[in-house]
Amino acid sequence: MPQVCPHAILKRMQVTAVLTPAAEGGFTAFNPETGTVSQGESLDEALANLREAVELYLEEFPGLRFGTPFVTVLQLEEHA
Repeated sequence: MPQVCPHAILKRMQVTAVLTPAAEGGFTAFNPETGTVSQGESLDEALANLREAVELYLEEFPGLRFGTPFVTVLQLEEHA
């Protein structure tokens, strides 16, 4: 694990978490800014796992910056 300077300034950043029920149970969690995907048996576990995955991704690619995503819902006609 990389050493962190004790005088380093830590910045908080917001990222998006999209959670969907998984067919086999539990939840799939997706972060569109990084493309990171994780899962968990509960919403809390899926979010915690996604947080860890995104943090690891950002450690590997520390210079990446993201704009604020626009998230919306589409309503589609169902075909029988």
